[in-house]
Parts: sequence; structure tokens; C-alpha cells
Amino acid sequence: MPEPDADFDTTYRPLLRQAVAEIATRETQAGNDAVALAHEYAGRGKPDFTLAFLLAATLDDTEKREIFATAYEQRAQLTAGKAKELASRFARDFPLLVTDATQDRAIARQVRAGRRIIPGAGRQLPRSH
Repeated sequence: MPEPDADFDTTYRPLLRQAVAEIATRETQAGNDAVALAHEYAGRGKPDFTLAFLLAATLDDTEKREIFATAYEQRAQLTAGKAKELASRFARDFPLLVTDATQDRAIARQVRAGRRIIPGAGRQLPRSH
């Protein structure tokens, strides 16, 4: 496997949105575990929040990249499921959702390799949860 571009913080901090960073800071200052929250948000397919908590976490870069990549993969899975659900409900395809899921899977591969990702890539879709 090729060497990562740089350490986790240097590579991915530019992607951090200020509003999400403020929420993560409040949560960690309140005593919540950054690693546990990173895992929770990764499982929910929320890479923005996962990143914010990983930047506050004390894990090695390989573990951080794995958790961050998992967030993108989970979001891809949720998006693909939503595309299937909508296709069956409305009897038509939703190719943009499929494209978004594919893009998130590609981002996950880049993250695992420690490569930079383009800011704004893999846009967040609104979901009713």
C-alpha cells in the first residue's frame, strides 16, 4: 500500500466545517468520548461529524482513516438503499443517488489509502431520521 499523503490531521482537517467543529468541541468539553462518538457517527453514515470527533480523538492515523472510511461506506450503503426504496415506490430509477453512493465508496478507498479528498466531494443528502 502506498504511503499516505500526510498525517490524518493535515490531510483531512481542511474538510472540517466550522459548525460541526463547534458541536464536536461542545460534546468533548462536556466529557463525551471522542472515539465513541466518532464510531457512532460513522455507523450512521455521517462523515462530517465522524471527522470532527476523529480530529479530537487520540487514535493512531490508521485507525482514524478506517473509521472515517467506514462513515463514507455507511453513507453509500444508506444512499443506495434509499435509491432502491424510491425506485420501487415510484417505478423509476434514481441515478444521481446511485452516483452519490459510488462516489462515497471511492472516497472511502481514498481515505483508507491516506489520500486527500476534494472538499465538497460526496455531498450530504438530507434524510428524514
